[in-house]
Amino acid sequence: MTSQPKQDLAGRVALVTGASRNIGRAISVALASRGARIAVHVGQDRAAGEETAAAVRKAGREATVLSGDLSNPDIARSVVADAAAAFGRLDIVINNAAVRPEVPFEDLTYENWRNVMGIALDAVFLVSQAALPHLKASDMASVVNIGGLTGHTGATERAHVITAKAGLVGLTKAMAHELSPHGITINCVSPGLIQTARLGVAAHAPKHHDTRTNLVGHRGSAEDVAEAVAFLCSPVSRYITGETMHVNGGAYLA
Repeated sequence: MTSQPKQDLAGRVALVTGASRNIGRAISVALASRGARIAVHVGQDRAAGEETAAAVRKAGREATVLSGDLSNPDIARSVVADAAAAFGRLDIVINNAAVRPEVPFEDLTYENWRNVMGIALDAVFLVSQAALPHLKASDMASVVNIGGLTGHTGATERAHVITAKAGLVGLTKAMAHELSPHGITINCVSPGLIQTARLGVAAHAPKHHDTRTNLVGHRGSAEDVAEAVAFLCSPVSRYITGETMHVNGGAYLA
């Protein structure tokens, strides 16, 4: 008989940004399976957001779908306010929204740079700050920022993405220092090679995937990342804050 996850997040509410598919969707379902109600944020694709919400409901929990460009301060505040209003509280924030275009450094425009930085780094600041009053009111609040392997190793044609992801590590540490007196844990999960569905002009796997190896010999799944995130939001991880958890199949040792 398959054991079911403990409902250790029962009664909690989580906002998951960038949850239209892949890691964001898997995180939403993993938190829901542990009892949390989910505010599903998407940038523009509300249809995909509704698919994530349907998956959350299938796991037995309530879900609402919110949309908007989180690099806009007014929209970021509105999304957080709507998430809290939908369920009457907000205990968990998962900062997953990001874009990862590949552009050679010499061709990288400031517009390219700002677009990535706005969504992958600025939005984390804006959403987390807007959520702070709600998190302070919770007796078990958590923020988890989703980083990336290349933020620690570097890669070609991703200077803007790598800078944003590396910045998340510093922001995670800074927030942990300032928010620990309020009982809020702040951590970062850094995925390695993850098998995901890619859409549009960036449908191909990033070039650095061709040269990366790890010890387990295969790519991870979105669910692998989601399980790490769920652990960091759970009661058993309250002694962990300011850390970066690497989910990469031993890539640093290969």
